[in-house]
Amino acid sequence: MKLKQLRLSRHLSQEQLAQMAGLNVRTIQRIESGQTASLESQKCLAAALDIDINTLNQEVVMLDKHSEAWTSLPLFVKLWFAVNFLNVRPLRRTAVRVEYTCHGFGFVFCALGWFSEAALAGGLILLASAYLYRLLTWQGDKYGIWFDDPGSDQSQT
Repeated sequence: MKLKQLRLSRHLSQEQLAQMAGLNVRTIQRIESGQTASLESQKCLAAALDIDINTLNQEVVMLDKHSEAWTSLPLFVKLWFAVNFLNVRPLRRTAVRVEYTCHGFGFVFCALGWFSEAALAGGLILLASAYLYRLLTWQGDKYGIWFDDPGSDQSQT
């Protein structure tokens, strides 16, 4: 349960959340320490945080940087994903979306290059970015770094 993250993201203390949910502070502390919450407590917390109970019960997924899967990745792949996504949960569909967007606008700006040198330069930069994201997608597929299902994207080649 990710109660602590939700509470902190709303800048609430345990006491404030307990008061809003009509629960005891000790109940909040127990839930945040990993103990199971009753369905009634979950309903109260979900109502107080204005979220669905399913959202409250989602497991927190954290990338363990000491795991074998992470440590076996080459350094350039770790840096590549950190620089391009600036998060620890890279999604394949995001990389593909950025690639297609860069290609589309790159071609449009290159066409506008007939009228403006600045547009041509911008178009070439966008096209270069698109091909870099294609490389990123290929590496993500190769190393299995994606947090979404690679088969769910229709654009997989």
